[in-house]
Amino acid sequence: MESVLPFLRPLGYYLGAALFEIGGCFAFWAWLRLDRSALWLVPGLVALAAFAFLLTRIDADFAGRAYAAYGGVYIASSLLWLWTVEGQTPDRWDGIGAAVCLVGAGIILLAPRGT
Repeated sequence: MESVLPFLRPLGYYLGAALFEIGGCFAFWAWLRLDRSALWLVPGLVALAAFAFLLTRIDADFAGRAYAAYGGVYIASSLLWLWTVEGQTPDRWDGIGAAVCLVGAGIILLAPRGT
């Protein structure tokens, strides 16, 4: 169990960041594409600020590497959003693509680095 614990905190940050980013972007989508009130932008901006804050909590030597690894989590989370919020079931190609991205994110984030 102790070997799993170092991965839970970054995973929580990444999942939280993905939720806030997707939610914030969806607020803009709702305003521009679904003709919702401009008031949707207020929680959207708050959510995007929370996304940025959570992404800075990732313990990585370089921001670009943390962002690159986040990309895989974002893709998988977007498909969950598609399924749970928008009611559209992802197909097998969506699942395969997300799995490939998550493997890539793991390689980027967890690969041993020389000093």
